[in-house]
Amino acid sequence: MAIDKRRGLRFARRLYLPRVIGTALGFIAVASVLYQNDANLAIWAGLAASSFVWPHVAYALARYSPDPYRYELVNLTVDSAFGGVWVALMSFNLLPSVLFVTMLSMDKISLGGARLLARTATAQVLACGAAVLLFGLEVRPQTTMLNVIACLPLLVVYPILVGVVTNQLSRRVREQNRQLAKLSRTDGLSTLLNRTAWEEVAATEFRRHRRSGSPVSLLMLDIDHFKRINDSFGHPAGDEVIRGIGALLRLSMREFDVAGRYGGEEFGIILPETGFAGAKVIAERIRKAIEAAVMVESEDIRCTVSIGAATADQGTADHGEWIARADRALYRAKQLGRDRTVQFEELGDPMPAEGQL
Repeated sequence: MAIDKRRGLRFARRLYLPRVIGTALGFIAVASVLYQNDANLAIWAGLAASSFVWPHVAYALARYSPDPYRYELVNLTVDSAFGGVWVALMSFNLLPSVLFVTMLSMDKISLGGARLLARTATAQVLACGAAVLLFGLEVRPQTTMLNVIACLPLLVVYPILVGVVTNQLSRRVREQNRQLAKLSRTDGLSTLLNRTAWEEVAATEFRRHRRSGSPVSLLMLDIDHFKRINDSFGHPAGDEVIRGIGALLRLSMREFDVAGRYGGEEFGIILPETGFAGAKVIAERIRKAIEAAVMVESEDIRCTVSIGAATADQGTADHGEWIARADRALYRAKQLGRDRTVQFEELGDPMPAEGQL
């Protein structure tokens, strides 16, 4: 709820300055018509209030309401209603009336689309009708040069203001979409790529290898005896170990390597431009860095990892088989006593069953 209120306040702040400037410019256009029509003092006072007092009242109402966003939508409806009143009180002077209706429609479309426009346009028509009933119907559509000149500031400046606000909102939406896209591809605990996103990168790198023939290797890494850590120290400590592994992988990898959490305590690392020998060197560097690290300082928790490596070659059917080869080497590493690196190319026997590990 607090987050929604902050968003609503940001929305109200974005509209505050355009409303202040827009109503001030509208005052000039309306005043030119009222001056020609010899309007009485009460109408002039109403124009001053709607032009110079209402914007600040609207912002205060939104700011101190429980739901600023919803209240700002009400304020936008009131804006349109004021526009309907001034169309009637200007005796339907053609250019200022059309300009008011157009500008008030444009900002509603940019902010809320057809639904908001329909609601505010209805309020505008009803307010115009009410003003006719209260003050009488007088139609003077003729527009003078004075009216044209008085309308120019609103005609030029207000669309620019609406464009600025719309751009700010669209940039905000794009940023939120980027954040959502990032979150959808990121494992929340390790902050590495999640399995789906990581496998997409693996598929892309495998296709690149097929096209160019450039070497590429893959590591599958599993935390040794991770269940014991959870059983002995609790799952929060296990989560800290996962976070620590993620941080160490980022520190130990090269800039263009790609790591992801494959599931549970298993991780995958893609090593572009890396052949058989290079994969072994990088795997051992990672393994030794994890072995030397204290994962949870308060409990002095340390851990080791087993790593399986596989280098893609012409005999690898697809990225799924590539991952399976690294997994097979990982299982052999665990079968041989854990805390070691085994490469698929070194294997010569069938893949051990998972229950044997």
